[in-house]
Order: sequence, then C-alpha cells, then structure tokens
Amino acid sequence: MRSFDLTKIVLPILIGVSVLVFLFYWQFDREEFDKISWTGNTLIFLIVAVLFLLSRIAFYSWRLYILSEGEFSFSKCIQLIFLWEFSSAVSPTNVGGSAVALFILSQEKIGAAKTTAIVIYTIVLDTLFFLLCIPVWVFIFGAHILGPDDQNFGGWQITLLSAYGVMFLYGAFFAYGLFIKPQALQRMLTFISRIRFLKRLEDRIQQLGEDIVVTSKALMKRSFNYHMGAFLSTVGAWSCRFFLIISLIIAITGNVPLNLSAISELYARIQTLFVMMAVSPTPGGAGFAEILFGNILADFVPSGISLVVASLWRLLAYYFFLLMGIIIIPQWLRTILKNRKAIKKNKSKIEKQTSGESPIS
Repeated sequence: MRSFDLTKIVLPILIGVSVLVFLFYWQFDREEFDKISWTGNTLIFLIVAVLFLLSRIAFYSWRLYILSEGEFSFSKCIQLIFLWEFSSAVSPTNVGGSAVALFILSQEKIGAAKTTAIVIYTIVLDTLFFLLCIPVWVFIFGAHILGPDDQNFGGWQITLLSAYGVMFLYGAFFAYGLFIKPQALQRMLTFISRIRFLKRLEDRIQQLGEDIVVTSKALMKRSFNYHMGAFLSTVGAWSCRFFLIISLIIAITGNVPLNLSAISELYARIQTLFVMMAVSPTPGGAGFAEILFGNILADFVPSGISLVVASLWRLLAYYFFLLMGIIIIPQWLRTILKNRKAIKKNKSKIEKQTSGESPIS
C-alpha cells in the first residue's frame, strides 16, 4: 500500500516541467508560434486527439476484459486501467508499471495464476507489437524513422538499437518461458538465483520461475480467439497513442499532408520514439520524451513550436493519468481496505464459532 504514496507524482512532474521550461527558453520561437493558424480544423483535430485518448483507454480495458475472461466488468476494467497507467507514469520507463499492476490485480481476488498470466502476457503482447513493427518501418523508411537527418548514425541510432535489443531479449525471455519450455526456464532461473551477488533476490527470482510455469499452463488452454482478441486490442491501444500525437501535430502545424505516405511515416517515427523511451530512467520518460520529440519529428513540427505540441501530448497522455490517479486511488484503496477488514472480521467470527465461543455481535 505504501507504493501508492501520492507524493510520488511530484518527481515526474518536476522533471517534465523543468525540461520543458529549459527547452522553451532555448528553443521557443515566437515568430513560429505566431504562424499557428487557430482555425476550425485546429479545434476539430484537438477533439480527435481527445477521442483517441478515450479510445486508447477503451482498447486497454477491452484487453483486460478479454484476459480476465469477463471476471472484471468493463467499468471495473476502466478503473484498473487508470490505476495501471498511473503506476506507469510514476515508475521509471525502463521499469514500467507491471510490478505495481501485479499488486493491483492481486487485490481483486481473481487468483494468483490468472493475475500472473494477465500481467506477464501483456508484457509479451506489447513487446511483440514493437518487435514486429520496427523492422517493417526500417525496411520502408530506412534511417528516416529517426528523423530527417539520415546521415547521422550516432547517438539516436545507438539508442534505438540498444532499446530494441533490450526489448527483444526480455520479450524472447518471457515468450520462451510462456509458450515453449517453461520448466527449462524455471530451472535456469533457479540456477541464476544461486549466484552469490543475486543471493538477496533468490526468493523473488524463484517465485518468477514458478509464476511463469503457472502462467504457461493457463495460457496454453486458451482459444485462438482469446489470443487474437488480446493482440488486436494491444495494436488498437498503441495505435491510439500514436494517432493522438499525429492529431495534435496536424492541429497545431496545419502543414502535414493528409495522405497515407505522410501519416505512415509519422506513425513509424512516433513508434520509434516510444521504443527509445523504453530505456529512459526517468518516471514515465519525463524529460527524455520531450527531447526526443523535437529531434525525431523535426521536419514535421517546426522547432519553434515543437514544444507546444509536445506539451499538449504530455498533458493528454501523461499528466492526465497522474490527475486521474489522484482521484481514483483513494477511493480504490478505501474499497480494498474495507474488503480486507470484512474478511478479517468474518474469519474472526468463524474461529470463535469453531472454538465454541459466541461471536460478539
């Protein structure tokens, strides 16, 4: 419960705002900003961006509904997705909110096996989506997925390759454990846990091995429609993330050609940006995301107003979930604590009844 200390939102907010202030000071161009044409189309695409935000929540909720096999109502799934997104926002991007998500779902009485299956399988689904798409975009657009300067094979390329490599390794790790040889992976984790410098993590590593075996057995029993629905909802949720940014760019700049080629390249660039954010050590990628945005999308968004678009994006896709977390978490915690108290009270009554004593009314 201590992991939900709401003071944790201060750090990501401070990091993000500090970087934005710094970048605004050095990069903001008043003349470029004055060129923004605030027309009816601007309003339309801003509304479209909000609709993509809501659609993203709906897709993630649909995925959770599928993975829980209907044990959660759709409205309950929406609440849990807000909690999940909040935990991601206050966790370093290279850690993510999965650990906290595991805790959240474990409080909902759906069983340890199903809880583990849901969280680990979402990691595999998200990773699979990126691993499949990035090579396709590289084949189509080449180095342009990293921005307009395709002659620079330095920092950003290394960052992308590093992030993709890490993503591939842990994706392959979980996929192998889930669908090929879970027992072999469990034995390997048991061996690793006995290494001297990992001794303090021995229990956690061995528990992970046991969880993977349980999860594998659960997932192998699922139908094709179950897996396809989970993957399509994953694609839909991530695509809504990307199209939200595209809508904001179109709304603010007004100079993006509305054709398949331009939109596809924007989509590819934004997906690349998210891969690179995966290695960010800051909560929710705060700061790092704003810097990446201005570099990768430089030819679509003029440098003088890129921070305006980036700020709107972070407001909708990041700070929005921080705010919703502040609103939802206290009520959710009260419900959980109330349920725990009721369970404890019932257990106490049963113990007194079995011991021959009259329970206190």
